[in-house]
Amino acid sequence: MIEVTRQRGVTLVVLGESYSSLDESTLDEAGGVLLSTAAAVDPPRLVLDMSSTDYIGSAFIELLVRAWKRLTERGGTMAVCGLRPFCAEVLRVSRVDSLWETFPTANEALLATAVDPGAR
Repeated sequence: MIEVTRQRGVTLVVLGESYSSLDESTLDEAGGVLLSTAAAVDPPRLVLDMSSTDYIGSAFIELLVRAWKRLTERGGTMAVCGLRPFCAEVLRVSRVDSLWETFPTANEALLATAVDPGAR
C-alpha cells in the first residue's frame, strides 16, 4: 500500500511493506502515484518515505529524477527519508543522491521541508 498524506504543508508519500522491492511488479503503481503526486501537490513539496524498501533499480531511480524535476520546475522541493543501506548505496553510486536531501526519518524530513517554519 502507498499512503499519501499532508503534514506541515508537505505531502508525504510512504511506500508500504508491499513495496520492499521496487521491481517490475511494483514499479508501475509506485511510479504512477509518485509522478502524479509530484505534478499535482500544492505547494510543491514532497517527502518520500522509503523505510520499508530494501531494493531499487535503475527504473526507480529514473522515476525519482522525473518526480524531482516536476517539483523543481514548479519551484518546489523533494526529500527522501528512511533509506536502507542498499538503497542509499544505489543512489550514491548513481550520483543522484545530491539532487535532493535525505533524512533518517520522515519526521526529520517533514521538519526540514515544512512550508511554515512555525509548524515545526
